[in-house]
Amino acid sequence: MRINNKHYRTVWYDATTNVVSMIDQVKLPFAFEIVELKDYKETAEAIRNMTVRGAGAIGATAGFAMAQAFKSFGHSTGDLQIAKDFIEATRPTAVNLFYATNKVFEAGQAGVEKAIDMAQSIADEDAEGCRLIGENGNELIKANSRILTHCNAGWLAFVDYGSALSPVYAAKNAGKEPFVYVDETRPRGQGARLTAFELYHNEVDHRIIADNAAAFYMSKGMVDMVITGADRITANGDVANKIGTLEKAIVAKEFGVPFYVAAPFSTFDFATQSGDMITIEERDAEELLYHEGPDSDNEMRTIRMASPGSQGLNPAFDVTPARYITAFITEKGIIKPSELKSFC
Repeated sequence: MRINNKHYRTVWYDATTNVVSMIDQVKLPFAFEIVELKDYKETAEAIRNMTVRGAGAIGATAGFAMAQAFKSFGHSTGDLQIAKDFIEATRPTAVNLFYATNKVFEAGQAGVEKAIDMAQSIADEDAEGCRLIGENGNELIKANSRILTHCNAGWLAFVDYGSALSPVYAAKNAGKEPFVYVDETRPRGQGARLTAFELYHNEVDHRIIADNAAAFYMSKGMVDMVITGADRITANGDVANKIGTLEKAIVAKEFGVPFYVAAPFSTFDFATQSGDMITIEERDAEELLYHEGPDSDNEMRTIRMASPGSQGLNPAFDVTPARYITAFITEKGIIKPSELKSFC
């Protein structure tokens, strides 16, 4: 994607210096900054604290972190296993993380350069897969379609292009002029902060709406389709995604709005049979109770948004059963949940 007429990937790796660079997504949309991470621990911490987030971007970052460990430790098996465990402990739900660490760890058994090559390959495949998702998803979008999305499954959530937003960008480039309803996506506001930031910079018409406004617009016939991303898709087609996705799917079913999930095949976890088996990450309740933003002097401030003394509960994901999903938009084409068994 392009920011101020310059192309950026979300995350990239310099094997010569062993430095991973990434866009600091915590600072967006109020500041656009690049951070440099000098070892696997710093890179893993960036996953944990959500400097980088989104299934594909987490996977690519985890792969680069594993490559950093190989570059640092060579063939020291004990240190490499410690590094792998450290990286994998950052966030438990997104399958791309484990896909990447395992692939790089296995490749590295044949040498450090093999580990580095595999990490780069994972990132490149993520970008190309998302480009193809855009091409395939564009076939579903008509001129002037009104599309609802949830959370951020755009360029920032992957290495490039994105999943749920990739068809939107392809449709825009094809002259279809799509319109996007952007769920704010509480508690961290990844729709209002990140999706809106992307769409603005890529000149896609959009409006930010409250999370609980989607049913209103669907009930009025003002939404033509829903496209979300996914953090994990199980063998039976259940989808783990940002908290709030389930309720959007239920409402879409009620009002006859097609509900699509866009994801590359690295997000499909065929070893897990159903969503009941997915570990749901419970994050710090402070994300729910406080908001951060710039004041009149453009200094970042954190303020409490909830009743003092009250506590919160903050599950990061929910699971949408396959029966609510119209189809998956993948790099291999449009696939219905009932067709997944042929890929297992």
